[in-house]
Amino acid sequence: MKILTVIGARPQFIKAATISHVIIKTEGIHEVLVHTGQHFDETMSAVFFEELGIPEPTYNLGISGGYHGAQTGKMLIGIEEVLLKEKPDIVILYGDTNSTLAGALAAVKLHIPVAHIEAGLRSFNKKMPEEVNRIITDHSSSFLFTPTPTATQNLLREGLDEDCIVEVGDVMFDATLRYSALAETLSLVLSSFNLKPKGYILTTIHRAENTDDPEKLQNIFASLEKIAQNEKLVLPLHPRTAQSLKKIGYSFNNSPITFIDPVGYLDMLMLEKHASIIITDSGGVQKEAYFQKVPCITLREETEWTELIVNGNNFLAGADDLQIVLKKAKTVIFEKDQELYGDGNAATRIVEILLRSFEES
Repeated sequence: MKILTVIGARPQFIKAATISHVIIKTEGIHEVLVHTGQHFDETMSAVFFEELGIPEPTYNLGISGGYHGAQTGKMLIGIEEVLLKEKPDIVILYGDTNSTLAGALAAVKLHIPVAHIEAGLRSFNKKMPEEVNRIITDHSSSFLFTPTPTATQNLLREGLDEDCIVEVGDVMFDATLRYSALAETLSLVLSSFNLKPKGYILTTIHRAENTDDPEKLQNIFASLEKIAQNEKLVLPLHPRTAQSLKKIGYSFNNSPITFIDPVGYLDMLMLEKHASIIITDSGGVQKEAYFQKVPCITLREETEWTELIVNGNNFLAGADDLQIVLKKAKTVIFEKDQELYGDGNAATRIVEILLRSFEES
């Protein structure tokens, strides 16, 4: 069986690594990896392949930047050419990026089955490009691998075929379990920045809804600076965020925030694990905070990971009331035996299901 995997953004590299490691150990499967180029910064892309021990992509389309339509259109053309050449049996897609959408459209129009990992997530905000991407991808897929019961119910409410839906757990949890010990051994990030365990707040900001809105961005950083007056606040600076801050004239030299360059996955695991609280607008970091049993504040009005809100491990703060929510987040207690995202074997289940389906067809 030939699997073609389309990836393009940092979280997808991590998710794909879990599946690729299982495929390498499984007879009868060959994987072709296609990198769209959506994340082009070295620290946001190439370093992940090295750290995660996955093969370099067979194809790198080198498509990045531009408006959503132009970027997705170029990816669609590039992926279609690869599909026509490789003729895979199944296309695997992850998450909700433009790379995901382009892969879904290219595959379904060529009548190639699509397997969507992280299917069924919904923020119910269609102003988010990610929400549109994930809905279209789900409705184009033959295999819908959901990470949680909530995601499964979302798909059933939308009338998708129950036989196509399989609740397998979250491959991001697989990755955290797989790489945490390696991070403890190899990462020097805490000593490099003189960080003490539970002695700092970790912050990440990159979503367009925050970085492209000057008022929101100013409100967020005003709140972060107030917090940073009393507690060490570490922020790996995403290239998009840096550019947006420069546009609004942000004074990096006078900021109490500790800005650092973007970090690789192993360093990020260590920063998350030893933070006292995590403040983020990232979907993946919300989950990783939960995996590491660290309270999380999300700088959005809604989240696709609704079970974290219901469970009281994550708090929505929007762009204005960080300090109030920060006090509440400090009181979070995690149930030791509770796991919302499976048992860490999602990748194995996915590969077994795809192989069995291929052999039976």
